[in-house]
Amino acid sequence: MNLGSLDLNDLNNIDLKTIGSAPLPARILVLVVLAAALIGAGYWFDTKNQLQRLDQTQAREPQLRQQFEIRQRRAANLDAYKAQLAEMQRRFGTMLRQLPSQTEIPNLLVDISQTALSAGLEIDLFRPEDETPRGFYAEKPIRLRMKGSYEEMAHFTSGVAALPRIVTIHDIRLQPEQDAARLVMEATAKTYRYLEDNDA
Repeated sequence: MNLGSLDLNDLNNIDLKTIGSAPLPARILVLVVLAAALIGAGYWFDTKNQLQRLDQTQAREPQLRQQFEIRQRRAANLDAYKAQLAEMQRRFGTMLRQLPSQTEIPNLLVDISQTALSAGLEIDLFRPEDETPRGFYAEKPIRLRMKGSYEEMAHFTSGVAALPRIVTIHDIRLQPEQDAARLVMEATAKTYRYLEDNDA
């Protein structure tokens, strides 16, 4: 028997309660319709969403792969980063130790003036000014005016650079002394002090 021998009028007379006694073509047709409905419902309610999620996941794959590669490189370099951080902390500690404490400032001022005198300079002005807080450190400026030769001034600046504490020279102005072969240097020397928590 085949479906071609099924009369369309017979389809109207099919009762699902008695489908077992219906002609074979009618039973096959009902099974085919039910199977198609089940497959369609399964696709609509389950497979379609899974395919959409698969497309979304595949679209994100290049970005996720790039993130993974970046994190993998970071993880591979973690030991190098830790060593670099330890070296930076060591250098930072060394630099902090070069900043004078509050009690060392007077001695440092003496060192700067002694450096000028030992270079052969004549000091006209040596005036320490008030500290200025700059975050975790304070800046202590010293106004200077000195007279001497170019070589003596160069000797002074190199002597200041060789001091065990950090001292920088700013706003340097050189001009010839009136009626003399010497130069007049006006500048600001700055030293820096690490601010402890109680200073802040």
